Amino acid sequence: MLPQCYNVAISCEALVRIPLLGSNHHRQQYRPCPSIGPRRLMMGSNYESNGIWRHPCPMNMNVVTSSRSSCPINAVVLGEALASEESELVFPSKDFSGQAMVASLEKYLEMYKRSIEDPAGFWSDIASQFYWKEKWGKQVYSENLDVRKGDIKIEWFKGGITNICYNCLDRNVETGNGDKIAIYWEGNEPGSDGSLTYSQLLQKVCQLANYLKDVGVKKGDAVVVYLPMLMELPITMLACARIGAIHSVVFAGFSSESLAQRIMDCKPKAVITCNAVKRGPKVIYLKGIVDTALAESAKSGISIDVCLTYENQSAMMRGETKWQEGRDIWWQDVVPKYPTTCEVEWVDAEDPLFLLYTSGSTGKPKGVLHTTGGYMVYTATTFKYAFDYKPSDVYWCTADCGWITGHSYVTYGPMLNGATVIVFEGAPSYPDPGRCWDIVDKYKVTLFYTAPTLVRSLMRAGDEYVTRYSRKSLRVLGSVGEPINPSAWRWFFNVVGDSRCPISDTWWQTETGGFMITPLPGAWPQKPGSATFPFFGVQPAIVDEKGLKLEGECSGYLCVKSSWPGAFRTLYGDHERYETTYFKPFPGYYFSGDGCSRDKDGYYWLTGRVDDVINVRYHSYLPWAAYSKMKLSIWDFVFITNKFPVIRTCGSGHRIGTAEVESALVSHPQCSEAAVVGVEHEVKGQGIYAFVTLADGVPYSEELRKSLVVTVRKQIGAFAAPDKIHWAPGLPKTRSGKIMRRILRKIASRQLDELGDTSTLADPSVVDQLIALSDS
Repeated sequence: MLPQCYNVAISCEALVRIPLLGSNHHRQQYRPCPSIGPRRLMMGSNYESNGIWRHPCPMNMNVVTSSRSSCPINAVVLGEALASEESELVFPSKDFSGQAMVASLEKYLEMYKRSIEDPAGFWSDIASQFYWKEKWGKQVYSENLDVRKGDIKIEWFKGGITNICYNCLDRNVETGNGDKIAIYWEGNEPGSDGSLTYSQLLQKVCQLANYLKDVGVKKGDAVVVYLPMLMELPITMLACARIGAIHSVVFAGFSSESLAQRIMDCKPKAVITCNAVKRGPKVIYLKGIVDTALAESAKSGISIDVCLTYENQSAMMRGETKWQEGRDIWWQDVVPKYPTTCEVEWVDAEDPLFLLYTSGSTGKPKGVLHTTGGYMVYTATTFKYAFDYKPSDVYWCTADCGWITGHSYVTYGPMLNGATVIVFEGAPSYPDPGRCWDIVDKYKVTLFYTAPTLVRSLMRAGDEYVTRYSRKSLRVLGSVGEPINPSAWRWFFNVVGDSRCPISDTWWQTETGGFMITPLPGAWPQKPGSATFPFFGVQPAIVDEKGLKLEGECSGYLCVKSSWPGAFRTLYGDHERYETTYFKPFPGYYFSGDGCSRDKDGYYWLTGRVDDVINVRYHSYLPWAAYSKMKLSIWDFVFITNKFPVIRTCGSGHRIGTAEVESALVSHPQCSEAAVVGVEHEVKGQGIYAFVTLADGVPYSEELRKSLVVTVRKQIGAFAAPDKIHWAPGLPKTRSGKIMRRILRKIASRQLDELGDTSTLADPSVVDQLIALSDS
């Protein structure tokens, strides 16, 4: 039931609108949520006594269903530039909505309603569109998300027999798409490229699958994959799936120590790698890293008999590669000799598909385990709707298959829909920051999915690297990995998409398998920086510290009620950790570990990991001298204490999401990127420490430092002003664009002997530069 202040009845026949209160919502989400009266639980049925169904998310119907002309706030329609920060809403054009898969909010609500009230029927109908050797039983799914009621268990389509490789490849070939391009491969160097049709891809997958069977890999065995973004990477994933083996892809940038940890945990039958790769001008010797990892794992009693190695001649010739006879085998010497057909190993829907290790707070990586049937159905469906996929689309996701995005939205999701995908080996700024748009024009890319960090990096390089290319083929843009700040969203929309491409700003996780909160292009207006509304079957809940579900406009911890087909089933070999990490914090819910705000129109705004929340506390009866040391003005003093000149307590303090401060900093015209971490503070408990990268050509200065602080104070409040601004020529990032905040925290705290492994960074030299600028 919706709370009274969002009492908007929704039915298929009518939408009852309420007046829009109107304000700058994209700014409000970066302020601490004010008290909006008693916090009540949203409980019970979604039906009112009059029989009208209500959406579990409190939408402001006057916003999400109106046209731009009837909406009394600043808005634009696709095709119009979103030039001003005052423009809050981007409405789909009639032309776009007219051809969209979900063309209206009414259609979305109709589908969403069924997905919540009849999840078994909703997902069964979708699952039936795939090939099943045997259908599942009467019970489509079973779940327990409440640790108080026993072990956590999630199952979908159990008893159903299928194979995801068959559905990705054979099914497409059999339906007449054999000659359609499955993969366009773009190498590190411009002009180095290749392609495979679905028929050719199937043949290569079968050859590798036959080889793996020949060396003893069978159903249920693990295979560790340490490959760069060559076509051989998705080929390997699909070959493992074809024979029922469990692939564990490790990002080809992780250190030998990290790789050894993963090998020792899953005990694979084989390791697949290549001798080297070039990323930009740099050569990375992958085989040497694998050799060290295998030696380390052997010391712990885990010996690997097969190391299949692809010769990547563009980076290194085989004669220069270190070799261990009897264990190491060249891919090109054996795999092409095998038959191009291979029998499918049919598996249960709940049989494991892959392991993907994600960082753990204790230092031990967590082996996230996904199974076959539910993951297959969910990734295919989310890809189809979130990108409004058409058979003529050419799709490019810039993520590496070493991360979940590469699993779900480079390999499985697109190919289950018969899509043409781009696989890119190189760096997006090599040989210059226009490389992405050169690739877009070369392959006529229509769907482009990337990370906010890459967007901000390309934004920093300047518009000229974008505008020199046509980009006319682009139809839908996408964002993944972390919350995208509104200024970067606007640049992505205005400059890259020429103000005509909607942005699917997706929220999801390694653990969820697929999108959870995401726009559906054409269905409703977007707000810059908001992930908007939940996907079909997803019931998000924002809860407070006590686990009470909050209603209306609020901020808190993002959880999910009930399971969905793509959910991970356990942590490999550690189900207790699985339950403790994800289900014990708020019994009855899956706890995402993320913070989230919901605005008055029902739009969801992700604020980042809750361990990236800074607690700034102002204690009672502190002398003015303590506040003056914090460099606060007398007016800040009054603002904080509500007293002049006597100081009294202001409560427990403020919880500030790092994403909020980062977004405020990046809104400054001379700041191109920022990363914020918390550090110990003798007065406030935690202080705000900001690493700031300036626009090209802008010099460091004390005046600029002060200007940045003022910007934060104006947009959020004095309590959020950074205590320290650390100039950063660059930020420590993985190749996928993820900022390594662990390293930033150590630098900020001067714990330089605890930086840990920096080999996974795209540019490890950034760390030394940041240390050198620590006292500047």
